[in-house]
Amino acid sequence: MPTAENGLQISVVVPAYNEQDNVVPLIEAVREALDGRNYEIIFVDDGSTDETFERLRGCTDRRLRIIKFRRNFGQTAALDAGFKAARGRVIVPMDADLQNDPADIPRLLEKLDEGFDVVSGWRRDRQDPLSKRLISRGANLLRKLLIHDSIHDSGCTLKAYRCECFRGLDLYGEMHRFIPALLQWRGFRIAELPVTHHHRRHGQTKYNVFRVLKGFLDMIIVSFWMNYSARPIHLFGSLGVTTTGLGFLCGLYLSIIKMMGTPIAGRPLLLLAVLLIIVGVEFIIFGVMSDILVKIYYRDQPTYNIETELDNSGSDDSCA
Repeated sequence: MPTAENGLQISVVVPAYNEQDNVVPLIEAVREALDGRNYEIIFVDDGSTDETFERLRGCTDRRLRIIKFRRNFGQTAALDAGFKAARGRVIVPMDADLQNDPADIPRLLEKLDEGFDVVSGWRRDRQDPLSKRLISRGANLLRKLLIHDSIHDSGCTLKAYRCECFRGLDLYGEMHRFIPALLQWRGFRIAELPVTHHHRRHGQTKYNVFRVLKGFLDMIIVSFWMNYSARPIHLFGSLGVTTTGLGFLCGLYLSIIKMMGTPIAGRPLLLLAVLLIIVGVEFIIFGVMSDILVKIYYRDQPTYNIETELDNSGSDDSCA
């Protein structure tokens, strides 16, 4: 759980996988952008097979911290490890490929001071190949349909979070793309700010069709969690009642024509009616079991999020 320590203002969290030519220039760019501020840089080496770790280890900047994975676990895991290790009041994740510009960090912090809990970067003028931009736009459209968040570019790593945003939030899969949506669902205030996006100068992109597929599957999980995590019976029960009802209607129709003398043996509709009833009952049972599991999951943590508590027990009864 991230906690602010020793007045540390900012924790810059950078997941890095095979970015040997980018990490040192990035450290220098962050140093220039945050000059005069109290900050730390946390690099998470996500199992790099090049000299990324060696070049980080050779850097003598006292504000640098390095976490090295034994193998490649993915960007979400790297970000989660960095968030848990962060000690600043504000956590700023960014990519290691120099496409995010550290000069935008002060602007994000200024926006955060306006009363927001999260400020998400928006790569309005993306410097990526057309194919990558088209896939990203399609993913953003699908995300808005399933999750209904207010962010244009959830895939932009450059963001600013207050450290309390990550209390009780565990990341897995490709869920780093949906952090703003999850935080908005939990009641945090979200803002968006256009940021600079550069061409990749060194190394190769890690973006591919498999990550898109994994992200889509995680999007379904996030959508389910946001809508039905507290009462899954509302989803599965509704499906069960609807399916069972359709089965009974089919059975009722067959019963009526049977009484009118029409044979129904061997009719596909009869098999469909039985199948719908069985599947509907299974949906209802699955919903009940899911509800029991959810109650166990939430036994030690609430389904709500408290922002502030005020206690006037030690004051008088007057009001200003």
